[in-house]
Amino acid sequence: MKDTLKILLGAFLVSSMMACGGTGVESTASTPQATGKSVGQSGVKDDVSNPNVVQVAVGSADHSTLVAALQAADYVDALTNVGPFTVFAPTNAAFDQLPAGTLESLIKPENQRKLRDILEYHVLLGVYKKGDFVAGRKMGTADGRAVEIMVNESGDVLINGGKILGTVEASNGIIHVIDKVLVPN
Repeated sequence: MKDTLKILLGAFLVSSMMACGGTGVESTASTPQATGKSVGQSGVKDDVSNPNVVQVAVGSADHSTLVAALQAADYVDALTNVGPFTVFAPTNAAFDQLPAGTLESLIKPENQRKLRDILEYHVLLGVYKKGDFVAGRKMGTADGRAVEIMVNESGDVLINGGKILGTVEASNGIIHVIDKVLVPN
């Protein structure tokens, strides 16, 4: 996991240096060509600016299941917007811990709203760094419910029992990698 975080942080630093003009290459930001399909913010091609939370997740091999869920729930555009967002990003291993068949059921088109509610339960509006979390505090999520913050004796921050494994900043917020899928009650 530490290697993955190093890779993500390295990609972020390279992107940051490029955004500051380190390559002398002009911006490739553009809007997509008309294809008959309506494309939102996620359709903007920009290989120079700092990555947003979705772009960071797409660049992480440990978050391919999360990215697939975001796509199935039609939630990519929402998380590519300006934000700011705090996203609790479960790893692929966290999704593997769900009961058999759960994910397969959730990605069906008829369950899109339910999947989106679960994904919104992983998002706080605003940027909250790890040090901002206070034990016993409940924080409202994008779906209108609340997650509970705990801090154990070792100083580990837990969100509904899911441990924050690492943190990556993005252009539109912050991502806390967690080891559990947060399922609202």
